[in-house]
Amino acid sequence: MTISFRSAAPLYAPSSARRIPALQGLRGAAFLGVLLFHTGVLSGGFLGVDLFFVLSGYLITGLLLREASQTGSVALIAFWGRRCRRLLPALVLMLVVVTLVVCIIGAKDLLRTALGDGPWVQANLLNWHLLAESASYWDDFGDVRVFEHLWSIAVEEQFYLVWPLVVFVVARWTRRPDAAVLVIAGAGAVASVLAMALLTDPSDPTRAYTGTDTRAFALLLGAVAVTGPVRRRIGALADRMGNLGRDVTLVLLISVVVASWLLVDGTDWTWLYPGGLLAHSAVAALLIALLAQSGRRGPGRLLEFPPVQLIGDLSYSLYLWHWPVIVVLSWAVPRLDGWALTLVTGAVSFVAALASRSVIEDRVRFRATWARGRSGLLALILLMAALALFWVVVPQPAGPVIDVDQLGSAR
Repeated sequence: MTISFRSAAPLYAPSSARRIPALQGLRGAAFLGVLLFHTGVLSGGFLGVDLFFVLSGYLITGLLLREASQTGSVALIAFWGRRCRRLLPALVLMLVVVTLVVCIIGAKDLLRTALGDGPWVQANLLNWHLLAESASYWDDFGDVRVFEHLWSIAVEEQFYLVWPLVVFVVARWTRRPDAAVLVIAGAGAVASVLAMALLTDPSDPTRAYTGTDTRAFALLLGAVAVTGPVRRRIGALADRMGNLGRDVTLVLLISVVVASWLLVDGTDWTWLYPGGLLAHSAVAALLIALLAQSGRRGPGRLLEFPPVQLIGDLSYSLYLWHWPVIVVLSWAVPRLDGWALTLVTGAVSFVAALASRSVIEDRVRFRATWARGRSGLLALILLMAALALFWVVVPQPAGPVIDVDQLGSAR
């Protein structure tokens, strides 16, 4: 198996066909932040999820707006087909493998919640399922759940389903889709921030943190940053600052992001809801927009370090695998923690992600002609049916046995 440091999924500026390696590097940095947070090394690393959200909003909206400007519309079926080919193979593989591993090693609690959460992951509604079960993100995140980290994937998938419809309608009904998307995304971000402010419970901010409505502002700020009016304004400002001023601004923005990851604690810093999360997402959106304007020069070159590029390229699969690896390792080797847990998790997740991409992801995404058109729709239906059946046929573990006699004697 050959390891290549060249991205297989290049990122492009919305206005041209040039690669932006710095944005790929940001993906790598976002994953590293999340990994370090989940292994207890970096208290504010959970903010990497917000960076993922802003990047997704920026890149997806850029692609949609570019298509709308070129064709006057958005090919929704083609867009959703590309998303399915990109996201589903890795997700289904991870769900099946992790569930079988948990079943084989005999971790009954992990298997019970995996089988309970799996169908909701498949339906892209896990975040709402966890909220309905009152599963606290901050107090007992991951104690018995191998798929709990997929709440953020559910939020993104819901965005991928709804937002292209919005851009499609805008492209059909206005001659200036960029301006209309700017207004709609801006208004949506404001509404999302207000929802977070109203729904935050200081004793347990899980509802505000994992709800789609309360987190949409990060995705929508990314959408705002990629619209033509905003890009032109940022470009004009960058030109007035000159190369030195632009580089200094990038250094400051990167420093703010890094400092927040080092200093913030999601359980104590209640000002995160909504002010801190909003500020972090706004800084991330500006950073992404400036990096896209700067090209391959300045401080953004730090994000072009080949290992960071590779991590960015594999970031989706790495994110899928890293949390189940942490949970299983913590169950099997309880004493493993801190940097040791980080290194082992990173190594296992990297091998799994690289194998996933080489064996199935790239084949389906780039080379499988059957995954397109009507045959692709049929394959999707069969895959979803097979996965739904999988959650049924895997045997449920026996529930805990309660000795009533002992309860009576304890009185």
